[in-house]
Amino acid sequence: LLLLATVTRSGAIQTIRAGFVSISPDRRVQVIIIAWLFGSFIEGAAGFGTPAAVVAPLLLALGFPAIAAVLAGLIIQSTPVSFGAVGTPMIVGIGTGLSKEDGSMSADVAARASELGLSQSEFIAHTAAQVALMHGICGILIPLLLSCLMTGFFGRNRRFADGLAIAPFAIFSALAMIVPYLLVANLLGPEFPSLIGGLVGLAIVVSASKAGFLMPKKTWDFAPREMWPKHWMGTVDPADEAAELTKKMSMIRAWSPYLIVVALLLFTRNVPPVKEFLTGPAVIKVKEIFGTAISSDMDLLWSPGFIFVIACLCTYLIHRMTGSQIAGSWKIAGSQIAGAAVALLCSLPLVRVFINSGSDYNASGLDSMPVTLAEAAASTVGSGWPLLAPFVGALGAFVAGSNTVSNIMFSQFQFSTGSAIGAASPETVVAAQAVGGAAGNMVAVHNVVAASATVGLVGREGELIRRTSIPMLVYSLTAGALAFIGINGLGFNSGTIVFGAVLVGLIVAVVLARKSPGKELVAETPRPKEKAVED
Repeated sequence: LLLLATVTRSGAIQTIRAGFVSISPDRRVQVIIIAWLFGSFIEGAAGFGTPAAVVAPLLLALGFPAIAAVLAGLIIQSTPVSFGAVGTPMIVGIGTGLSKEDGSMSADVAARASELGLSQSEFIAHTAAQVALMHGICGILIPLLLSCLMTGFFGRNRRFADGLAIAPFAIFSALAMIVPYLLVANLLGPEFPSLIGGLVGLAIVVSASKAGFLMPKKTWDFAPREMWPKHWMGTVDPADEAAELTKKMSMIRAWSPYLIVVALLLFTRNVPPVKEFLTGPAVIKVKEIFGTAISSDMDLLWSPGFIFVIACLCTYLIHRMTGSQIAGSWKIAGSQIAGAAVALLCSLPLVRVFINSGSDYNASGLDSMPVTLAEAAASTVGSGWPLLAPFVGALGAFVAGSNTVSNIMFSQFQFSTGSAIGAASPETVVAAQAVGGAAGNMVAVHNVVAASATVGLVGREGELIRRTSIPMLVYSLTAGALAFIGINGLGFNSGTIVFGAVLVGLIVAVVLARKSPGKELVAETPRPKEKAVED
């Protein structure tokens, strides 16, 4: 959040925005490049709902209806979210959710990690790789969905078929991000998939677009603004946003802060002596807190936050920022961090009580709350639980507004349930939880309100949640089916049936969209002005 505020105050974000304008006049291409690719990169770098808040004003400035801009920003809050803020939902979310009060793994998780021959961090990375695979399959149609939503809801003829017309480009854009995303998740760990996947995908697709590769033959645009219904528009003037679409510095200088982050993360995570120092001598150990047996380690220099602070300090020099600009960036980020801190500072103690409520911490001999809930879930749903696991994650994200918080709350519960139903790999159930938690960001009230505020769209939050709820449900259902297949294998089982049903449903939706003639957009009739009444 601090780095994003820094590049905003320095003017770099205006250069980055301006770089998108000349790529293509086709609105379908613009929404895929800006929302899907740039949004994924911003998610990987900042997280906490910032992609929608960054993408929406940019699309508004390019001439998108306000409600369409926010909708696009929310839909992409799915595939990249689990690896947002340099892997926070994985490292902090699942890592904290599966650990005891001293930071070590709970007994059942430790036993599973030992069975696989993995350390704590390696087990989290192993789970994260499964998360990435599920996301890769679920997210491959997100760019095409973006295109169809723009043409079906906001086009002159409101035809979803117009969005399907650029299917080759949409699938290419999806793969340009997902392929490096999957490779990075398996080779470099949970910090980098969205960050590097979005950056590499952006470079590939922008270069291909400028070369005319898979570009649509006919340019698609919205109807003239005078035909737009009033509820499409917010209170922010698009002309003011468009006025900022000017280059303030060179493109390399503008992107340099993010390139520094990538370089530093790769250096600290992959150079053994540096990694050993940051995770060893540099760690602050706090033992026997308040006279108890509880201890904790604070690896502050290993935290991605430290990397971002270093990148900000470099940006002050590279962008030649003034004192007032620097102070302004800290003020903006401080207010945003305060909002996120309230949720985290309230949820973390609650989760620690939730997890550490077993017989070791009470005289009643009762099992901990996650184990008790897991036993109830296992006895009620049985082996079909993986199908429902993503919906628990989505519910947590909807309520808390954060995939990280959802994972902290429910990871242990999901792992225990997976063990209780006899799943060969209970971590797959945790992976389904994380994917569902990411999909829940599409409908998270916090994200919807924050994104709507950036374009002055007040009172349309309910409509946005209704429109994003269907993609969220399909995404979560697909993740559940994949988790079931991952645990039980392919065959005539519930997972395969559900996955097949989703595929059939998508095929039917495409066929109906192609046959539908659409519905022409008709300009609203202005209401007659009321005559003034003299007193």
